[in-house]
Amino acid sequence: MLIGEVARRSGVSARMLRHYESLGLVRPTGRTHAGYREYSGADIRRIFHIESLRSLGLSLREIGRALDDPGFAPAELVDDLMRRTRERIARERELLTRLGRIDAAGPAGWEDVLQAVALLRALGSDSAGTRQRAALSAPEEAPVAALVEAVLGETDTNVAGALRWALARAGGGGPALLAEGLGSSAAAVRERAVRALAELPHDEATALLREALAHPDPVVRGQAALGLGGRGGADAVPALVDMVVAGTHDVDAGDTLSALASDPGAADRIAGALIARLADGPAQAPARHRLTQALADIPGATAADALTRLTRDEDRAVAFTATYALTLRGVR
Repeated sequence: MLIGEVARRSGVSARMLRHYESLGLVRPTGRTHAGYREYSGADIRRIFHIESLRSLGLSLREIGRALDDPGFAPAELVDDLMRRTRERIARERELLTRLGRIDAAGPAGWEDVLQAVALLRALGSDSAGTRQRAALSAPEEAPVAALVEAVLGETDTNVAGALRWALARAGGGGPALLAEGLGSSAAAVRERAVRALAELPHDEATALLREALAHPDPVVRGQAALGLGGRGGADAVPALVDMVVAGTHDVDAGDTLSALASDPGAADRIAGALIARLADGPAQAPARHRLTQALADIPGATAADALTRLTRDEDRAVAFTATYALTLRGVR
């Protein structure tokens, strides 16, 4: 069979067949009287073998070795092909994700596209300084999905703060994406998600923080309570009191309770919640001391009366804290 017909039947161009011949992959076994290449049935079968192996991603050099080396064991090469294929798929997925982020930003022109590409590249830098500068210089119309992904993966404290600031300035969509982070199997990702939610000004973020008060992760519950309390959410009070008792960010929790208590209508309710936990008699003295410290920052008669009783407490640290708090109030 002449080269032209082989090309038609195999789908391999005559030029590629000549290239295979130059590499020694397949040589026509004969020549016509006129000197034209003539391929045998075995030659054509080898061509199909070459094309099959090419479809798996083998290089022509690897194909030659596979076909001509009697001792060739394909397992190692197949493993290597699988590894390379996974890496290629990962790169393609990364490209698809990047394109999706750019599309979500709604670029009006190529300048917007190039700006988004530069931001994405900077956010993925190994340099914390580069990532931080990218976050601080990110435009308000920056791709929200890219910022959320960066926030959830950032380990540097300073960069994380800059990213949360950039996300709070960006458009909508952040709360829903961060909500997915709350369901992550990684505790660190859950914490980053709730901390970012706490800094978003959206009503949707407030609703998610309220839902997070019932989250099974105590760290998420605590950060949600701090964020919700900072927005004036009175439903965060029980969780904040729990934080005081547990000694988990108890100073922040106490400050948040004090801020909520600036509302006269809330002060007595917050004082009552702290007093109730004192009456429960927490097993550890440090917990009673922390509750007394938190109570000292709550205005109103309910808190003052409780502090007066605590000046006679058997725990000297509690009694001293209550006495000092009343002195600052001008009661003693």
